[in-house]
Amino acid sequence: MKRGSPLAVVIAACLTTLPPPVWAQAKSDTAAQGSASFTAGDVEFMSGMIYHHAQAVMIAGWAPSHGASQSVQALCERIVVGQRDEIALLQTWLRNHHQAVPDPSHEMMGMPGMAGAHASMPGMLTPAQLAQLDSAKGTDFDRLFLRLMIQHHQGAITMVNQLFAGKGSGEEETVYRMAANIFGDQTTEIARMQQMLIPLLLQGKS
Repeated sequence: MKRGSPLAVVIAACLTTLPPPVWAQAKSDTAAQGSASFTAGDVEFMSGMIYHHAQAVMIAGWAPSHGASQSVQALCERIVVGQRDEIALLQTWLRNHHQAVPDPSHEMMGMPGMAGAHASMPGMLTPAQLAQLDSAKGTDFDRLFLRLMIQHHQGAITMVNQLFAGKGSGEEETVYRMAANIFGDQTTEIARMQQMLIPLLLQGKS
């Protein structure tokens, strides 16, 4: 494989490390003290992440019916369980703070692309990408799923960084803890998916 070939460029992109978090130390200190009140930015993040997670749960749920490998199915099971649990925590926080609680289930059923404002969130798959993934089977599904879920996870990390970049946002204790956990978990999963994807890319070009 020649340096600079299309496949080499794709693999290099897969191995690109994420930038370090942009969280200000003051935010973590304030969160640790438990003294910050929540902001509109916190509400937007917690609400938006429900829709973001819901799309990940939806496409991960396709793995068994689309002939995914055992390793990809195991990854998808972890994503479904972990992000469903986080959706419940996000909804509980919103409910406890007397905010509107999104229920994306009807959108998942009727509009798999989650068209509208939610579609513009970082990393969200477009209707065209969803249709392409839904039509893929076996190894083709594995390869495309990993590429798209890496994109999706990177979008969630962008949302975390945007939260902490906002004035006063991300300082409430539960919001900070949730965002920090999402950053850590999805960074780890991106690295795992990158390693899973490389041999599939090589296989596709053999």
